[in-house]
Amino acid sequence: MSRFVNLEFDGQFESEQESSVRDESFYVREARAAYETSDFEKALRYYSKVLEFNPQNAGAWTGQVRALIELGEFREAKLWADKALERFPREPELLAAKAVALGRTGELDAALAFSDAAIEERGDTPYIWLARGDVLLAREERRADYCFDKALQVGPRDWFIAWLGARIRYFYRQFALALKLAQRAVEWNPSHCTAWAMLGSCQKELGMASPSRVSFSQALQLNPRCAEALKGMADLSRIGLGSQILGWWRSLFQR
Repeated sequence: MSRFVNLEFDGQFESEQESSVRDESFYVREARAAYETSDFEKALRYYSKVLEFNPQNAGAWTGQVRALIELGEFREAKLWADKALERFPREPELLAAKAVALGRTGELDAALAFSDAAIEERGDTPYIWLARGDVLLAREERRADYCFDKALQVGPRDWFIAWLGARIRYFYRQFALALKLAQRAVEWNPSHCTAWAMLGSCQKELGMASPSRVSFSQALQLNPRCAEALKGMADLSRIGLGSQILGWWRSLFQR
């Protein structure tokens, strides 16, 4: 079933009393917080609440597209991006998000075209460069490395940008490179559970079972309900020596 029903401005998520005291800014903050903790379903709902208050909030439209991408619902993300682009045809980050959705569904030429358009619209934000890197990885182009470096330059010492970059590298199974970005995210914000969970996930894929267990433990100390860390710990309990050796070989190959 399409998510569009749930994303329309129907006010189903909060009571009228709550809505009267919680404004657009409140839901923007809540959406960002949910996104940062990898709760993309909740982020999706909160961005919908933002749009109830202000349908012209382009950032909320873009946030919904990005949340759908993180949930792996790439075709829904494309459809929702098209709906948003009817209102904001020249919004750089929205164009970039559409590019990512296209790239992840294999529409590589169209993805590059939308990424080009995002940059041509004077788009010089960290996300636009991360999205560019995402598209180039889908196209298996080495130029992607420049885009990730550029994103970190535009957003210096921003753990969130490093974490997003790690998630992209992880999606494309570049675990050693994802690990480097996750390490930066932890360095720049060691108090955030999601950064530790991402680090643990990368270490797990590379066969680094003991460090991975430590990272997941740190995440759970910060947030005992961290879903990614809980899943990671469960996965580690099932990993044998063969999987660890495979991860070690992955690490060598990617370096």
